Amino acid sequence: MGEEVEVAVLFADVVGSTRLYERMGDQRARDLVSTCIEVMREATEEHGGAVVKTIGDEVMATFPSADQALNAAAQMQKQIGSHTGLRVDGQPVSIRIGCHFGPVMAETQDIFGVTVHTANRMTSQAKAGQVIISEATVDRLSPQWRSACRLIDNAPIKGQGNEVPLYEVLWQADDVTSMVRQVPMSADQSCSVRLKLWWLDRELTVDEQHSVLTIGRADENDLVVKGSLISRLHARIEFVRHKFMLVDHSTNGTFVRAANGEESFVRRDTLQLKGTGTIGLGRLPESESAQTIRFVCE
Repeated sequence: MGEEVEVAVLFADVVGSTRLYERMGDQRARDLVSTCIEVMREATEEHGGAVVKTIGDEVMATFPSADQALNAAAQMQKQIGSHTGLRVDGQPVSIRIGCHFGPVMAETQDIFGVTVHTANRMTSQAKAGQVIISEATVDRLSPQWRSACRLIDNAPIKGQGNEVPLYEVLWQADDVTSMVRQVPMSADQSCSVRLKLWWLDRELTVDEQHSVLTIGRADENDLVVKGSLISRLHARIEFVRHKFMLVDHSTNGTFVRAANGEESFVRRDTLQLKGTGTIGLGRLPESESAQTIRFVCE
């Protein structure tokens, strides 16, 4: 009989491995994937985890704590991204990682349970270079790692009925604590820095005290905008290192039109907001549209 234990379950896999085999041939691609697997294994073991099994281009590992899992995930991403032997046509190979903390049934050489399926689902939601984790994992993190997590979307999990929140881990920071450390202000930066938004009769502000604002058609967003092209969590705006970043999570993307007429489009990616302009959710912003959001950086 198996034993039930609580662990962080982490999946990491190589993005686009099928294309690698088509482009490089079986032997070279297999060698490259094997190198990735070895990097993942070493990172797992260095941070107190254990590789349960490898499946093709994927590693499944467990860790006693959520922090250990993210320490290993960050190391995997950094080392694979900088490895000189893991490049194809001059571009680094990418991996994606997902993690969930919860109970599993542990047997001799495998683990089973809903936690495993949820961790796998986190991985399937990740893009190249991303680490996506569940809310249960966030709840188990130290303050330093928790400060590096951002809610990005909700996704259905097979067998669980309701959608669950997805969090992206901003692992790129060399020192995660730097994300919450105050940045010294120079004399010409001493004035308040803020982004103001207007939608219909509402005015909202993003600044150092209110650093994140979510936009979408779901009622739990800070700014609720209804529309057939608008996702439940469509986008968020963050104040990060004295910049206002628009992070899109939607199906149809977000359009930004600057005051000078320049237009930008972002979907599942990030765009810096500057100056004055308008935002359109799923469509170009129109001056007379009830869905258009106006903004100004001050």
